[in-house]
Amino acid sequence: MKTINKKEQAIQEYYKLYELPLKTLQQQANDLTTKNFKNKIELCSIISAKTGQCSEDCSYCAQSVHHKTDCKTHQLIDVETVVNAANDSKINGASRFCVVTSGKGIDNNHEFDKVLKMVKKVADIDGLHSCCSLGIVSYEQAVKLKEAGVERFNHNVNTAKSFYKNICTTHDYEERIQTAINIKSAGIELCCGCIIGMGETRQQRIEMALEIKELEPVSVPINILHPIPGTPMEKVKNTIDTEEILKTIAIFRIIMPDVLIRYAGGRTHNLNTAEQLEGLKCGVNALLVGNYLTTTGNLPDNDHKLISEAKLEILKD
Repeated sequence: MKTINKKEQAIQEYYKLYELPLKTLQQQANDLTTKNFKNKIELCSIISAKTGQCSEDCSYCAQSVHHKTDCKTHQLIDVETVVNAANDSKINGASRFCVVTSGKGIDNNHEFDKVLKMVKKVADIDGLHSCCSLGIVSYEQAVKLKEAGVERFNHNVNTAKSFYKNICTTHDYEERIQTAINIKSAGIELCCGCIIGMGETRQQRIEMALEIKELEPVSVPINILHPIPGTPMEKVKNTIDTEEILKTIAIFRIIMPDVLIRYAGGRTHNLNTAEQLEGLKCGVNALLVGNYLTTTGNLPDNDHKLISEAKLEILKD
């Protein structure tokens, strides 16, 4: 008889949750969210400080040099532009602002020093927490980011380890995990999520949730694939419907009851307003407001209406 290890057993147990009615899952997830976070929701915004010309071949990404997309590229923007965008995000209710750069990582010392200035300026804005997402970073870089005032670093696993080679071949899953370890070792909070709807199975979604949980993040962004023309994922459509999205969000909440579950990229492409509201009842208690990296998001006013309808209060701390 084959021996089942603890992880396989957990995957099997959580897999059964998909067979429950959505309303049942939603209630379980909502109860956990309310217990751990009451009625608070956290808002964050991002800026693409460097866009495109990425050496990596992630099959969903418009910024890869391996794909022929309409992505408008630019080198690292100036510090003042970042500060202005950060102040605008605060006006829109965000308590966190994330500086994001394209590429596998930042090897250029001049560019890294400029990013340090950006995140420090953001950290100096009263009432706004400084975050960043710079690809793969070393422990030494993470320490410098911490010293500059970065409180949270986003680095997603993107998908399950067993599915990873289907979406990227230029770097491996373990490099992503090591970056997460480096970030936490430097004393920075970890924001680590995924993209669903890329052709992965239900079992692999459970697998990735458990892999993310092991890293002990404080925030878990759930992106939903938005197929971009010119990428290998261009024709990957209808692999995940609305009910499947909502059930997956609820199951992530059940697996990780005390983390922020964040609506991220692909939300407005895949879900209408009413469906987004249902997601808030399935465990979502954080929003990425404004535009994403290469696609447009929801207007801040629309998100505020959504939050009000859900009877949630924006977290100010």
